Amino acid sequence: MSNWHIGVLGGSGLYEGIALEDQQQIEVSSPFGEPSGPVTTGRVGGVKVTFMARHGAGHRVPPSGVNYRANVDVMKRCGVTDLLAISAIGSLREEMAPGQMVAVDQFIDRTSGRPSSFFGEGMVAHAGLADPVCARFAALAADAVEAAKGTVHRGGTYVAIEGPQFSTRAESRMYREWGGDVIGMTAMPEARLAREAELPYALLGMVTDYDSWRDAEAGVEAHDIMATLAANADLARATLAALLAALPEEREASPVDTAMEYALITAPEARDPVLMAKLDAVAGRLLG
Repeated sequence: MSNWHIGVLGGSGLYEGIALEDQQQIEVSSPFGEPSGPVTTGRVGGVKVTFMARHGAGHRVPPSGVNYRANVDVMKRCGVTDLLAISAIGSLREEMAPGQMVAVDQFIDRTSGRPSSFFGEGMVAHAGLADPVCARFAALAADAVEAAKGTVHRGGTYVAIEGPQFSTRAESRMYREWGGDVIGMTAMPEARLAREAELPYALLGMVTDYDSWRDAEAGVEAHDIMATLAANADLARATLAALLAALPEEREASPVDTAMEYALITAPEARDPVLMAKLDAVAGRLLG
């Protein structure tokens, strides 16, 4: 058995059509509340894989309602070593066309009101997030898109908006001026929490539209996004299968595995035992 255990956050149909051995669906609870749903776990060859539908069965949870803390905590409890997010995104750049994929490497966070840390009063921690994506894992994911005969852009800045509405034209133009390349509603605080949980994180965004910055065209609509996603579902599944097949036989340590080594600030005698208990999976390596 490989020592890789890949966690996947995406649509509920991602693992359909993949030869998942020893498949089982299990409920995993989290002290941070209810996750989006159960996980589906199994093996592809010697690689263990755990899937979760970010928006729940039937896409019932809106972006602002996703319990990102619980989802990441559950992945950590399942023993995941690396976390792959697959998401629909809008493009803010002409060259990033619908049907193509982007291996995101930076974020601009415009979300609000979403709990963005596992830590807080009674256990303060400051995670480094200058490079929020694991370069090694993102490169492997991008390689997999190409192996699946897709077009991938290596690197791009993802603007995370609160939603659920899409951007106005003025906002879309502003995000382009800021240096944004793509736009979506789910990568934050997901990427922040993955770093706090010491999970190497990569995000493959599937471009579904050009947002609203192209004035000569109609703005983005949900039915257009769903049509593009449906047309490219096979590429997403083929990419995932290619990634799992191409992983090195042995997983070497990633710098993210110990990213929180010096991030905990609160003195041991001042730490809140209740919060400490909730952090047993996320920070157990540091608190145990």
